[in-house]
Amino acid sequence: MTTTRRAYRRESPANRRQDLVDATLTLLAEAGPEAATVRAIAERAGVTQGMIRHHFNGKDALVNAAYQAHMAALSEAIAAQVAAAGPSATARLTAMIRASVTPPVAESTGLSLWAGFLHLVRQSPAMAVTHEASYLAYRDQLQALLVEARQEAGNPLPEEEARALAIASNAVIDGLWLEAGALPEAFSPGEIFSLALASVGTLAGLTLTPS
Repeated sequence: MTTTRRAYRRESPANRRQDLVDATLTLLAEAGPEAATVRAIAERAGVTQGMIRHHFNGKDALVNAAYQAHMAALSEAIAAQVAAAGPSATARLTAMIRASVTPPVAESTGLSLWAGFLHLVRQSPAMAVTHEASYLAYRDQLQALLVEARQEAGNPLPEEEARALAIASNAVIDGLWLEAGALPEAFSPGEIFSLALASVGTLAGLTLTPS
């Protein structure tokens, strides 16, 4: 596999770190973990290989930083839609589900990255920590919205049921996210979102409709 070397230019440390993270994400998305070698990352970022150790103390730390950056970007995309939905808990829950199963969160490049990172999570304790933190942050947000939406609907969710409902709802959303990213052409516009709303609504005892 050949890589495209960026022309060298003087950068601030923060920009150089971002260049390395971006190069790592691009290579992982294009051809998986095997393609993201130290040499390939350095060439793609337009730096010497020593810059990886200088900025990240090695490739493993760089890949973990790239994973953190990728998950943060997805979280920010979801949070923006939730915030824009207004004060209604049901509307915010609907927005979270929509954001989770539609682009830019659900698309083929992101799925390729997820597959590559998941492979690495099984090998790296540091990446396993990142993976668990991102999963729990999403699930906790989903759980909070489910509790609020049930309260808003006049049917409070018992505390002992909230965690199980969040786990089940997250599993449904994850599965449909996978479908949307792997075979987007197999579904009509809005079909995955409608399925996600109906499925989570049934699990949660809520009537969720597209806003």
